[in-house]
Amino acid sequence: MASVELKNIKKIYPFSGEDKKSKKKNKDAAPEKKVNLQITDEGVVAVQEFSLDIADKEFIVLVGPSGCGKSTTLRMVAGLEEITAGELYIDGKFMNDVAPKDRDIAMVFQNYALYPHMTVFENMAFSLKLQKVDKKEIERRVREAAEILDITDYLERKPKALSGGQRQRVAIGRAIVRDPKVMLMDEPLSNLDAKLRNEMRAEIIKLRQRINTTFIYVTHDQTEAMTLGDRIVIMKDGFIQQIGTPQDVFNHPANLFVAGFIGMPVMNFFDAELIREGDKFFVELDGEKVELAPDKEERLAKRNVQSQTVTLGVRPEHTAIADKGIEAVIDVAEMMGSSVHLHVTAAGRDVIIIVPTADASVDYRIGDRVHFTFGGRVAHIFSKETDRNLEFD
Repeated sequence: MASVELKNIKKIYPFSGEDKKSKKKNKDAAPEKKVNLQITDEGVVAVQEFSLDIADKEFIVLVGPSGCGKSTTLRMVAGLEEITAGELYIDGKFMNDVAPKDRDIAMVFQNYALYPHMTVFENMAFSLKLQKVDKKEIERRVREAAEILDITDYLERKPKALSGGQRQRVAIGRAIVRDPKVMLMDEPLSNLDAKLRNEMRAEIIKLRQRINTTFIYVTHDQTEAMTLGDRIVIMKDGFIQQIGTPQDVFNHPANLFVAGFIGMPVMNFFDAELIREGDKFFVELDGEKVELAPDKEERLAKRNVQSQTVTLGVRPEHTAIADKGIEAVIDVAEMMGSSVHLHVTAAGRDVIIIVPTADASVDYRIGDRVHFTFGGRVAHIFSKETDRNLEFD
């Protein structure tokens, strides 16, 4: 068990010889963007000024779209990638130049990485044998981990005789037998089907409660991030966008990207007017004027925000069908069991409205006109210029 501290970590992949020649010819050109990464004279910048303090036994999730730098960051913690700049500390010890085997970490990969010719027991025991751990201790640790992961019955089988979920359990078991200070997990559930992913998420939550180690978990799935993490770190293009508890980032997104990335279905966005009248703040959309909640008004007043054109964000689950309000035309009505998802056109935008099945007494049809509204507590106000949340900018 250990704390992990990353101070201004940066990762740059240098150019090859041919790339350098090409850059010399265009040295006066501005830095360019390619595949979500910044290209500079030094090379391709995969991670920019990443700073994070992870407490002992905390479960941290790095989440973001493909190419945002989350796996690269994890690999730098593991020692599988060199750190271009910045400092890494594990349990208070400087780790930049320490070999991966000496960092007392364990890593679970996306593709399981099991030895096909070894049994489950042998796979889990392999790293302990390399460390020359006593045979009785190896037996104890492997069987204890197998019991935790419910794979005791499979110890004599080989990986080819296991399902995907069972193989991933073995990969996790191989990591936890080492009793590492830090457990690193790189998209471990992405190769599983939806049902197995749900089951394994629950297993990882149970595992975390039993082994009490520090977890750093990488995923592109925001559902995994929201359900697993004590805190989540949302990344884009190598930069941290926001760090907070799942509830914090859901309720108070720092910018337009976070607002659109966290939550399913995605947040609805509108072009709207923010109107200030003294210490009161209203948002006006399609002729409808809604006063913001007192806590939102207080934060906006504190930052001396003035009337302006803004991007308004409202989550689909926070909209409500009403007798009057913003007019919308139904394009698609999806029955989702507990709710109906109405895909509508409103205020010149594609919008999703979630109607609980218990309230869906109307038979919604394509082309029907409906009205919807929302409350001032669930409205998120973003700057048109910076995309930042005006309450926290």
